[in-house]
Amino acid sequence: MKRLVSVALLIVTLCALLPGCHGSRGMREFAAPEEFDASRRQEITFWAKNDTNKTQVNIYKKAIADFEKLYPNVKVNLRLYTDYGKIYNDVITNISTGTTPNVCITYPDHIATYITGQNVVVPLDALFDDAKYGLGGSEVRFDSPKKSEIVPQFLDECVVSGSHYAIPFMRSTEACYINKDLVEKLGYELPELLTWDFVWEVSEAAAEKDADGNFKVNGQKVMIPFIYKSTDNMMIQMLRQKGADYSTDEGEILLFNDTAKELLFDIAEHVKKGAFSTFKISSYPGNFLNAGQCIFAVDSTAGATWMGSHATHHDIAEDKIIEFETAVMPIPQFDPAAPKMISQGPSVCVFNKKDPQEVLASWLFAQYLLTNDVQIAYSQTEGYVPVTLKAQESPEYLDYLSRAGEDNELYYDVKIKAAKLLLENVGSTFITPVFNGSASLRDAAGTLIENVTKSVRRKETVDESYMKKLYSDVRSLYRLDQGSMGDKVGKKDMGPLPGTAKALIIALAAAWAGIAFFCIRGAVIKRRERGKKI
Repeated sequence: MKRLVSVALLIVTLCALLPGCHGSRGMREFAAPEEFDASRRQEITFWAKNDTNKTQVNIYKKAIADFEKLYPNVKVNLRLYTDYGKIYNDVITNISTGTTPNVCITYPDHIATYITGQNVVVPLDALFDDAKYGLGGSEVRFDSPKKSEIVPQFLDECVVSGSHYAIPFMRSTEACYINKDLVEKLGYELPELLTWDFVWEVSEAAAEKDADGNFKVNGQKVMIPFIYKSTDNMMIQMLRQKGADYSTDEGEILLFNDTAKELLFDIAEHVKKGAFSTFKISSYPGNFLNAGQCIFAVDSTAGATWMGSHATHHDIAEDKIIEFETAVMPIPQFDPAAPKMISQGPSVCVFNKKDPQEVLASWLFAQYLLTNDVQIAYSQTEGYVPVTLKAQESPEYLDYLSRAGEDNELYYDVKIKAAKLLLENVGSTFITPVFNGSASLRDAAGTLIENVTKSVRRKETVDESYMKKLYSDVRSLYRLDQGSMGDKVGKKDMGPLPGTAKALIIALAAAWAGIAFFCIRGAVIKRRERGKKI
């Protein structure tokens, strides 16, 4: 018994240490050093995303080279990804092994998950205001923008759980790219601002066929009048325009409401009439638009160079591209007097490390991405806009905007129209609440539209019973049926316990079970011995 108790006490002691051992995968809270040690060699990694766009890659490489000239003791290693989801998955994997990058292009929804690890991502508020090395700091070796020179709405988008965990890098919104010629051929004129009713009416008119089975509007066998690239954005924006719920800032899930259901029923009716499809079902909207097989193609302003007769990027044969006038307009609205559109685009976060000097070097490089040279050059590759007022108001950028249509490369008119669309509507943009689980909620919003569209195309019945099951299935698929997601925000969830910890807990349980067994056995034996004596 004494041995068993000793073993049990040892196991209890070890288990008491488990939270500390498990939490050691996190880092100590970052404290900025008073001086940057330029004599110490630092090597940092930068994970970035591009769409196999060599121009963007070269901008990253030039930024790194220019930064390394300013800070010869810092070596920046670039790792490129073609998808933000892959960056997210790799960061999550590397958090558990302590091998995260130093600087990473990402989204606030993703950061909300990263920060559930202990001090994994550096909160930047103190660094913003650091007199020496902060935004516009006295010891920064380049023309760093001041905090007041970053577009306030874009900076606010980088707040997660009450702190800035990122700086914005580029910003975009969604645009509706329109074959104006086909709209007019159908007998319509584009309004000042698109409405959903207008888009649905024109799309249904475009779905009419002749006696030979060709579509009347284009004389082809293929016509998908309205294609939406990101159906998650579609549902989120429709709900916001309707004044309906989506989620709370605290992470309460409100997506599965009656308004969302009404929108889904309406979309189903338009799908039945051949008016609507999605990127995931039919393929990239720009390909159909450029071939004269689509009238309204909704995609990011960052995808502008894929849209129009003279698009610099395309995935279809040259002889399939038709000549037409491309109009670039904000997404359809329910109330044109109060337009609402989503603001999106990549941000940059800095990961914590044991060496504060390494983190400071990482912060300086992240800051360098806000300089005019990087901001203007990168924004010119697509329909992005710079995130700093300093870049937006610079003579170089204003000259760029004024030269739309001079050529079909740098000054491609559709690309510049897309950038102007966001610049002119920043006040009408919004963002969704960010919390641990908000990325899953976003996916769920898109899945509702995707599933309804697929079901209609498969001739399935879409009724109240269908919607009830759809809501249940999507809740379960994205684990949104487990109460509010917001209770996870800011909590230091260190992930699953290591195998050694689990083994110790099992051993503890076994030890106490053994003690209980021997105690009961001893009591029984003593009782029997007493009985014999009597």
